[in-house]
Amino acid sequence: MCSVPATLADGFAAPRSPREPDSTRVRRIRSDGEALEAAHRLAALFAPGASARDRERRLPWDELDLWSESGLGGITVPREHGGADVSYATLAEVFVILSAADGSLGQIPQNHFGVLGVLREIGTEAQKARFYAEVLAGRRLGNAGPERRAKTIVEGSTRLRRTPQGLRLDGERFYSTGALFAHRVPARALDDSGRAVQVWIPRDAPGLTVVDDWSSFGQRTTASGTVRFEAVAVEEADVLPLWQLADRPGLFGAGSQLLQAAIDQGIAQAALAEAVAFVRAHARPWTDAGVARAADDPYIIHEVGRLEVDLHAAHEVLLEGGRTLDEVAAEPVSADSSARASVAVAEAKVLTTRIALEATEKLFELAGSSSTREAHNLGRHWRNARTHTLHDPVRWKAHLIGNYLLNNVPPPRHSWN
Repeated sequence: MCSVPATLADGFAAPRSPREPDSTRVRRIRSDGEALEAAHRLAALFAPGASARDRERRLPWDELDLWSESGLGGITVPREHGGADVSYATLAEVFVILSAADGSLGQIPQNHFGVLGVLREIGTEAQKARFYAEVLAGRRLGNAGPERRAKTIVEGSTRLRRTPQGLRLDGERFYSTGALFAHRVPARALDDSGRAVQVWIPRDAPGLTVVDDWSSFGQRTTASGTVRFEAVAVEEADVLPLWQLADRPGLFGAGSQLLQAAIDQGIAQAALAEAVAFVRAHARPWTDAGVARAADDPYIIHEVGRLEVDLHAAHEVLLEGGRTLDEVAAEPVSADSSARASVAVAEAKVLTTRIALEATEKLFELAGSSSTREAHNLGRHWRNARTHTLHDPVRWKAHLIGNYLLNNVPPPRHSWN
């Protein structure tokens, strides 16, 4: 495994640079079935170390190198560019599988696929050919997230300016999941005309600094910290016109949200599986139950059954959301079909949020007080669920659905719908 990194004066780890993938070791996935098989193989490798990585906040550098070599990073690349172009439903299931193995590690590639969705919708053919080739060779994409002190998540002071020396990028972003581990760090900025653009910066660009200052109690190893840009030189060919997405219907927002829901679903599945295993192996029945095993306690049996029903329902609505996106993507996307896709994913997000929070809390109620011992580290599931479900407020998903059904108001177009 990786050696322990140096430590900065503020106590955070000094970031290491991602290894360039060995293209001869990067697999080329050709179908949905191969993508699911690869996800299951990685999950089997990732799950045994998930608790220790969380406890020690050991960043998953080696695991992400395996992820690159698996070929999963290229599964949404269009077939004409050499990818598998898997369905949205399959992509969601890949994230469920990986997040059930390790909720933090499962989240890290989310922005990789989110920015690939933007590239698909507004990239030039030359940009697609170049960036898709990098991804198929195993390179990872991160994200420079929203600004910490901006009034809303879509506002900010990051600027791409045209200077006598060429384009230069300045600003500071946070919640930058995946940036620390990435080979490119796409970032949102405003150009000289005040229009939103996305700039795909190489991770080793002079003036780009990634600070590992993520200190949340959950999703500890996502390294979702700070990215700074100080007069970073930008190539014209590395700029995408993000402002165009607001002017036409698309699936970039719904596609990104589908993966967020899938991460919560995976965390919920892991929590229920841990609860069942702990009840079978360690829990004691309550004295009034009159049974010898906790697994025979009628109230525990009832709660496990109810959680399984809710978990299964959330999973099916999640996959239905993916299938809705697949149906919409099969035709030219219209305002109506784009809205339908966003609503379908919002329904999944409501259910996966609820089951993630309930399953991770019920784990302790069912397993008993001994399950709270730090030696088991079962609290990581609740911490991960509580942290990740705050990514965007689920109360607005219910509002979005109701407003669409009652008033035929389409969801606003942005990355969170």
